[in-house]
This record gives sequence, C-alpha cells and structure tokens, in this order.
Amino acid sequence: MSLKLTTSLSQRLVLTPQLRQRIEMLQMTSLELTDLIQQQLLENPVLEEVPSQEEVQELAEKVLDHLSGADTANTFEEHAPDAGSPATNGSGDPDVLSSLPASSDGDVEGGDAVAAGEHDEGGSEEGATDESQRDAFEEIDFGREFQEYLDPGYKTQEIEYKEDAPTFEQFLTRPQSLAEHLEWQLSMSSIDDDVREAGICVIGNLNADGRLNATNEEIAQVEKIPEEVVERARQEVMRLDPVGCGARDVKECLLVQLEVLGESDRLATKLISEHLADLQQHKLPHLSKQIGIDVETLLEELQFIRTLDPYPGRRYSSDEPILISPEIYIEKLDENDEDYVIYFADDGSPRLRVSPQYQQMLSQGVSNETKSFIREKMRSAVDLLRNIEHRRQTIYKVVESIVQRQKEFLDHGVQYIKPMMLKDIAEDIGMHLSTVSRVVNRKYAHTPQGVIELRRFFTEGMLNEEGEEISTRIIKLKIKKLIEEEDSHNPITDDQVVKILAKDGIKLSRRTVAKYRDQMQIPGSRERRAVV
Repeated sequence: MSLKLTTSLSQRLVLTPQLRQRIEMLQMTSLELTDLIQQQLLENPVLEEVPSQEEVQELAEKVLDHLSGADTANTFEEHAPDAGSPATNGSGDPDVLSSLPASSDGDVEGGDAVAAGEHDEGGSEEGATDESQRDAFEEIDFGREFQEYLDPGYKTQEIEYKEDAPTFEQFLTRPQSLAEHLEWQLSMSSIDDDVREAGICVIGNLNADGRLNATNEEIAQVEKIPEEVVERARQEVMRLDPVGCGARDVKECLLVQLEVLGESDRLATKLISEHLADLQQHKLPHLSKQIGIDVETLLEELQFIRTLDPYPGRRYSSDEPILISPEIYIEKLDENDEDYVIYFADDGSPRLRVSPQYQQMLSQGVSNETKSFIREKMRSAVDLLRNIEHRRQTIYKVVESIVQRQKEFLDHGVQYIKPMMLKDIAEDIGMHLSTVSRVVNRKYAHTPQGVIELRRFFTEGMLNEEGEEISTRIIKLKIKKLIEEEDSHNPITDDQVVKILAKDGIKLSRRTVAKYRDQMQIPGSRERRAVV
C-alpha cells in the first residue's frame, strides 16, 4: 500500500445560499414571504423599509401642524420626497432593484426632529395662548400613570385599580377542545381516583373523531395501571358528553348512545349489533326476509339510527378555517376589452432598499473589519431584493401563460376550462417543470370566476368522438349534474351514466365513472336511494 496524489475531472451541482433562497421563495406564500422579510429586517442592518407615500403624507401633515410660518413649511417641502421618486415610482409599489442606489428619503425623519426642536424654542408662547393647539401629550399626569416605574418606593396612590384589572390574555378566547370538555366532566364525576387518572389517559389517546385506537394493554403498559382499571375508565368516558367518545368502532359507539338514551330494548339495537353491514349497504329487502320484519318497520328504525352520531368527537374539532389571501389579480379594466390585466395585490409587506447610510460608510474612513461586515451584509441584501423581484417576475410569466390558455374559462365559467398540464406552461415560458410546480403551489388568484388556486387551472383531458379534447373536470361536473337531477326514489346507476355520456360523444367505462364519483365523494346509487 502506498499514498499518492491523483487528479480527476468531475461535474457537480452545487446550490449556493442565494440559489437555495431563490428556490425556497418561489414556493412561499405571500404571508410566508412577509415573515421572511421581517426576519431579514431584524438580522440585516443594511436593509431598511421604504416609507410608503401615505406614510410620507401623514408625516408631512404632522410636521406642518407643528411648524409656524411659511418659511419653515417651504423648508420641509424641499426635503420631502417627490411622488415620482425611484423608491415609490409614484404608485406606492416600488421597484426593489431601482431602490438599491442611495436616495434622500431618509431625510424626512431628520427634518421632523429639527422642526420639532425649533417649535419648542421659538413657538412656546404661541402654543400657551392657543388652547386649541395644545398637545394632548402635555395633559398626561406622569406622576400618576408612571409612578410604579419612576418611584421604586412605597406606593402612595389612593386608587390602585390597575393590578386588579384583567390582563390582555384574559380577553383572548378559543373554542373548547374535546379533551378539555371530557376532562372537565371527568373531574366532576364521583369515581375513584385511580379510575379518574386512567380516564385522563384514555381521553389523551382519542383521535379527532372520538375513537380510541390504543388497546387497553398498551395504555396499561405505558401508564403502569391494571387493564381492568383502564376498561372501567373507558366505560366512564364513553358515557360522558358527547356520548360515544372512547369507543373502538362505529358499532360500539352507536350501542352506547342507545343505552344512554334508554333504547337498549329497541329493534335498532339488534340491527346495529348484528346487521350493521346490511344497513350500510341499504339491503332492506334482503334484511326484511332474513329477520322476518316488514320493510316499513325497518325504515322507521333506520330513520332513528340516522339521528345517532357515529363520530361524536367531530363537533369539538379544533380545525379552524384557513383564510385565503389572493396574491394575484386577473381582471379586465374595460368590459369591452378582450385582454386581461394581471397585477399583484398590495399585501402590506415591507418595501425594502439598501440603507444609504451604510453605502456612505464604505467611502468613509472606517476599519477594514467594518467594511468587510458592511459588504457582506450588503451582498446578502442585494441577493434578497433580486430574489424577491425574480419571484414576482416568475409568477407573472406563469399567470400570463395561464390566462392566454384559459380565457374562455375566465369569461364564461368552469364548463369552458381546457385541459392543461404543467409541462405546457413550462414549454411556453421556457422554464423547468419543477419551477412551474413551485409557483402554482398554494398561490391564489382573484379572477372573474372567484378566488382560485393556480393549481386548479391544470386538469387532464380526453378525446371525444369528434377528436376534441375535453377536461376531466367538465366530465365530473356532467356526472355530478346528472346525479343532482335524478329521482331520489330511483337513483341513476353508473351504467346509466355511461350510456348518457356516450350520447354526448364521451366514452367512459363504468369503473371510470365510479372512480370520478368517489373522487367527488358521491355515494353509490344504493346509498342515495331515498327512504320513504
């Protein structure tokens, strides 16, 4: 064995931090991007937020209120930024790359401070005579409001109501969870302490439906309690409100509810315990012959069983609705115009730029270590601004290509949507398929047809007898419409749906119709049959 040096030529794909950030930002939502920008503002001192035009106007009004005399007001107007400055472009939506050079927008705050000082020195007598211009800040009783912060000694305040006042957290509210509701009832029940502790363990193992998936043996081994105690606790939990939580299957859940209602001797108990499968498949004639009971009586019992809740835990589900904020708007400026306009929503995210003060420090006599730090932070800031602009440009290109292909859908509705794949858009804009996939993921657009996720524009298609490509979504809508218009006492079968679609030139197999129906969560014809 010997050691020797060799050289080899190879190719490797290396993702730089800038490229990795660009890829991650493509799949971010607008809210996630705002969080990233806020984090970068805290970590990178070179980045600063550009004040919007409204903020500049509000600042101007405040300063003009404090200034006396036309000369001072004119001085402020000279320092105030112009509405068409590169930072805002006169629209409140700045170009992040054009904001990289130093600008004079930062002089506004400095001018405000100087003006306020001049007013304190030269305009105090005028402010004392005019009560209408008295500053409300001067009317605050600092000795009373801030006594506990200014005086560390004994409190001489006669009324100390602040400490008894409710805190802000006490005003916050949230819906009670299933576990909290059951544990509260369990703590109020008169049972042994060991059973109560085992009941808390049972409640902790319930899923969102109220089912107990863990066995008594598993709970007993983890909590070091006997299995008999676990079973007693489970029986107690199943009889709490909502009744049936802690059951292991639908049958046990429904039987416990019948027991609590005092209907244990009813025919429904026998039907659930012995013939639940036939009831689920709606085989009432077969069940009537098997147990010797007429169909009308079975229908009455079935109606009663449907009043029970097989998933009692769902009423306490903590799932909250997700608020959707569209990032792109697709609209027509004129009803007679055929072209759509695409623009981004003003989501309130900060407008960024590189601080001009740090740019000036590079040309001043600072140490090499300081210059190296500023250059590193400035390079990171420029990369962030470029990645933000790249994200906007990429989203715009993808949405523009989608609009060109789906104009009929935007004009007339979902029945005119065309089959479209991700690779079609990727070929149009000259980007990779994965890039388009990241762009359309979790991005929403405000369109004439409502707020739609960009991914919903993409559907598969099939050819009809005339050679036209039809979207599978249109086929699903046709199937759904046929089922909605059916006779509830004589529901349409999958075979009949196949024949009806064949008359329209759409050839499908029965299995394909059943697959589409299952995807739309529509039960079969037997389950849809109405109970008389």
